[in-house]
Amino acid sequence: MSKVIVQEFLALDGTAQAPGGPEEDISGGFQHGGWSMQYLEDSGMDWLRKGINDAGAYLLGRRTYEIFAGYWPTDPEAPPDIAEQLNTKPKHVASRTLTGELEWQNARVLEGNLPESVAALKEEDGGDLLVIGSTVLVRSLIQHGLVDELRLVIDPLLVGGGKRIFPDDGALRPLRLVEHEVTSTGAIIAVYATN
Repeated sequence: MSKVIVQEFLALDGTAQAPGGPEEDISGGFQHGGWSMQYLEDSGMDWLRKGINDAGAYLLGRRTYEIFAGYWPTDPEAPPDIAEQLNTKPKHVASRTLTGELEWQNARVLEGNLPESVAALKEEDGGDLLVIGSTVLVRSLIQHGLVDELRLVIDPLLVGGGKRIFPDDGALRPLRLVEHEVTSTGAIIAVYATN
């Protein structure tokens, strides 16, 4: 059985919106895009690469899919080893608005009910499903008990608002710390199992 693994960059206040660049996601008037890059050093990049390389497939929300599809297949500045993985492996996109064939190689829209579709993907052979970004999707996956592991880089700054991945529904969800590291920039890499 495959696991659903969420890999996220978080500010200390829980913000996950637009860690990579100023124009990555300005929805809601967010003005701090790229906040994580000052903390990304070698061990953080190694962690990022390992997650992407080890995944059997990717599970993405619509907005993250659109951002990635506009960057990874065409940008000459994209790290080639990461681009190759993201461009060639299967990508399952959770969307209420996208339909039909998707342009990015090996990408398809999930059909039907999200919890049932993801549960079915977990039953398939093909390796673990890695979720990157996709704040709305991650919240839904957590609410439905479909996340097996959270891989977080927690940066030492407060962003003061923006999108978050954790549901605000009053539910208690214990986690188990299985791995951690403090980087030279003060970021904490933490891996939590949900069961």
